[in-house]
Amino acid sequence: PQFFAQRPEMDGMVCADNILFLKTYRQLEALGRQDQFQDQGYMLKIDPIVHSVGHSERTGVQVESRLSTQWFVKMKPLAERALANQKTDDRVNFIPERFEHTFNQWMENVHDWVISRQLWWGHQIPAWYHKETGEMYVGMEAPADAENWVQDKDVLDTWFSSALWPFSTMGWPNTDAEDFKRYFPTTTLVTGYDIIFFWVSRMIFQSLEFTGKAPFRNVLLHGLIRDEQGRKMSKSLGNGIDPMDVVEKYGVDALRWFLVTGSTPGQDIRFSYKKMDASWNFINKIWNASRYVIMNLGDMPAPQLPDQSKWDLADRWILSRLNTTVKDVTTKFEKFEFGEAGRDLYNFIWNDFCDWYIEMTKEKLNNGTDEEKDATKNILGYVLDQTLKLIHPIMPFVTEKLWQAMPHDGQSIMVADYPVEHVELANQKAEGEMEDLIELIKAVRNIRNQAGAPMSSPVKMMIKVDDQAHAAVFNENRDYLDRFCHPSDLTIATEVDVPKLAMSGILAGATVYIPMAELVDLDEERARMEKEITKLEKEVARSTKKLGNEKFVNSAPEQVVAKERAKAEEWQQKLASAKERLASLQEG
Repeated sequence: PQFFAQRPEMDGMVCADNILFLKTYRQLEALGRQDQFQDQGYMLKIDPIVHSVGHSERTGVQVESRLSTQWFVKMKPLAERALANQKTDDRVNFIPERFEHTFNQWMENVHDWVISRQLWWGHQIPAWYHKETGEMYVGMEAPADAENWVQDKDVLDTWFSSALWPFSTMGWPNTDAEDFKRYFPTTTLVTGYDIIFFWVSRMIFQSLEFTGKAPFRNVLLHGLIRDEQGRKMSKSLGNGIDPMDVVEKYGVDALRWFLVTGSTPGQDIRFSYKKMDASWNFINKIWNASRYVIMNLGDMPAPQLPDQSKWDLADRWILSRLNTTVKDVTTKFEKFEFGEAGRDLYNFIWNDFCDWYIEMTKEKLNNGTDEEKDATKNILGYVLDQTLKLIHPIMPFVTEKLWQAMPHDGQSIMVADYPVEHVELANQKAEGEMEDLIELIKAVRNIRNQAGAPMSSPVKMMIKVDDQAHAAVFNENRDYLDRFCHPSDLTIATEVDVPKLAMSGILAGATVYIPMAELVDLDEERARMEKEITKLEKEVARSTKKLGNEKFVNSAPEQVVAKERAKAEEWQQKLASAKERLASLQEG
């Protein structure tokens, strides 16, 4: 309604939209005494009018602002102490670091905090009013003569109560409590970046006020989960997704894998059923690979690494790759880079272990000696055991199920020793040689694919190597070349008689040729080599430009510059081989 009132000192009627009048009227209205305005001649009339009134976005109930008495916390001294603490050894580390700026801005510009709420639930304000004198009392305990006092009906702000959580749950205010002495301060808080002020900052300044210490060492801030269009999930949009529905369809571990690998600290993530399918496929890959290993292990005891004299190139390579993965994943876990750690795990499990090593073990398990078979089984089991333990924090249920099904020592993978780096397993030479072998196999497969020649059809292969080191690697692993390349005749030498009608694959340190006159047109092969040369020239130019940048060479870590130089040399070698091949084709 619109109020019209007359004040004694004014002649005539005015629209009483001033704050003083409304406050007075509302107070009398709350006491049921609003008629006093009319009784004393101040209220002349009330005319109802139609106007816009705000509504709650959640409940649809009308919302109308009104003045009321509230309880406040004086924030300046609390904020100053929180800011000062960030300059000490007891500081709270924000991850990502940029959110510390957000925290500091809130503390530097903070206003006094309204801590009272008019709700029917919560911690009631510890204030009492004397029924007769109106005296106010605030304390930790109710007044002795409680029957003469009425407690304030307001309750504490939810964030006030929850900000006490880090220490109140540990037995505080009894600072001698065992839990308090052992667990406070906590190590890491994980929460969303949207409540840095509402919760994180309030835990920090209240903990400093009541205990003298910061509540935790680290704050890991993750983003929000949005829908596929990037919108925040809400009831009003109807785009919310029940996680239990996702779990029912894909399983808990698939959802956990998606959330871990699909996000970066402080960045929002878009939920996607397509990505959930990919997560499920990855777990299915792990499951099938584990079944293959477990099937071959049979009832043997828990796997143990055999003597190194029994390892071949594939064994040395996979153990070195496992060791590198353990080192990298552990480092990234400690830095809270869970997405990057997940990608390292994915590449090792899917590419190195499943696509290559498991396939290579089939040759040894089918055609090897009993001693070779026994060594291969133990290495297979060891790698699977370590891999399951490594990925267990992200996939606890699948890994427990698989680990219990394989030969193992211990009651549960959850309490088993976590994998650690073993320096003696690192073998850069084996990794380099295996990369050459894999690159050769991929080149042959690519040639077959371009020519339309199925892998089952034998083809003549000629490998021209740049040095005897590459020749030795390929000769010592002919069994793998036979299995993966299926050659009818294989030549490995520094000089080979290359037929004019042949397709080629250029590697670092070698070139593979496959005569396929009945499948390949000479003009098409020339065109393909010209495209290959163009691509290689771009790579050489890019690498040369990068190494010619003094800022990069002088500022980048030494190992990064060395790696770029090695890549540049590799591109130069491939380009030289490609030009040589094109020249021979043009002569023909």
